Amino acid sequence: MLTLLVAALLSQTPITPLTPEEKYKRRVTPVVEVAEAAAPAVVYIQTEQFKNVQDWMGRVLSMKTGAGAGSGVVIMKEGFIITNYHVVEGATNITVSFDKRYDESDYKAEVISAVKQEDLALLRIRGEREFPTIPMGTSSDLMIGETVVAIGNPYGQTLTVSQGIISGLHRNVNIPNNGLHFDDLIQTDASINFGNSGGPLLNINGDLIGINSAMNAQAQNIGFALPVDRVKAVLEEELMPTWLGFDVEVGDHLKVQNVIAGGPAAQAGIQEGDCIVSLNNRPVVKQEDYRLARVGLANMQEVDVEVERDGKTRSIRLRVWDRPNGILFERLGMKGEKVGLGNRTYVRVTEVQPGGPADKLGMKIGDVIDAVHPNVSIADRERSLMVGSPEQLAWLVSELPAKSEIFVDLYRDLDGNRHFSQDELHRGLLTLR
Repeated sequence: MLTLLVAALLSQTPITPLTPEEKYKRRVTPVVEVAEAAAPAVVYIQTEQFKNVQDWMGRVLSMKTGAGAGSGVVIMKEGFIITNYHVVEGATNITVSFDKRYDESDYKAEVISAVKQEDLALLRIRGEREFPTIPMGTSSDLMIGETVVAIGNPYGQTLTVSQGIISGLHRNVNIPNNGLHFDDLIQTDASINFGNSGGPLLNINGDLIGINSAMNAQAQNIGFALPVDRVKAVLEEELMPTWLGFDVEVGDHLKVQNVIAGGPAAQAGIQEGDCIVSLNNRPVVKQEDYRLARVGLANMQEVDVEVERDGKTRSIRLRVWDRPNGILFERLGMKGEKVGLGNRTYVRVTEVQPGGPADKLGMKIGDVIDAVHPNVSIADRERSLMVGSPEQLAWLVSELPAKSEIFVDLYRDLDGNRHFSQDELHRGLLTLR
């Protein structure tokens, strides 16, 4: 019997050995494919902080006071990068590098805009090439248990990949050290260590679904990421450094609505009902295209906007405004600039829109806004909020609903000596648009 069994086994066709190519293909899992596709667009961010000090001889020296590191992800080929705000907070110098397999250069980065309370920052690097990007997905359809991939640079180890699953959605997390609170984070067991902050969280198709951020240091295998849909909203609402003076309707038809009278779009001739075809010579078809094209307007003075009107395509040149002054113009009917007087800074009025809220209050060019009080029921001089820049004033008024009333304290330099007295202090009630 044993002899017959051995003979039968020997007569079987032997297993055909795999070729090297076949062996390699069997090792290429979906996670490997995601890592290979995304890796060229993940960056390593190094920061340095300096301050000027005097030595014993009275010489002013630049002293290094700190350094940090983190990760980021390129979202536009022109070199725009999303990362966490805490990665670049207080940085004097920011250096961005890619994995050396893809790019051996180091790039100096500038912070285009940042929102501390959302822990997000938009950086820009410049080079002689187009930079690789990671496509933005959506976080609206995430499933608990689905596979995710986190890429970053923990502890300075460039391009580290970890795999896990989504273990929770809509998580509330407090970050005591930064005084931050988040109420809609993605929870994952993919390793997110120090240095991963700002790097991408990807689904199995390689789409960006989150930005790795807070880590629960009290528990193992728990990491958190900001959902990409929230990142998109912050990018459009707060990180955009420029203001165009119009909105587009919700949906993918990009129809213009709410053109602000006297704003850049109205001055250029853009009308409600126009459909945006291209922005800054970049074709736009849907909201995602339009959002990314707007990011590319940073630090620009003029931009070409192509619109479709009555079946015809028109090219319109528009001079963009900075976002803070756009908000001030839209809500208050004025623009301003930061000015230092004495031992503090103020907002000096540079433009007043005829018939706008500021004009109705009697505000004039050259007036200096000292403080505002958004609660008119308990308004008093001591409780007013001092404003030292257009950015700060814009943030304050943007948080209030339309038709809100605020008290505005301003100085008018009647004698031209650039010193203010109580006789030159005026207070008035202003209604926001």
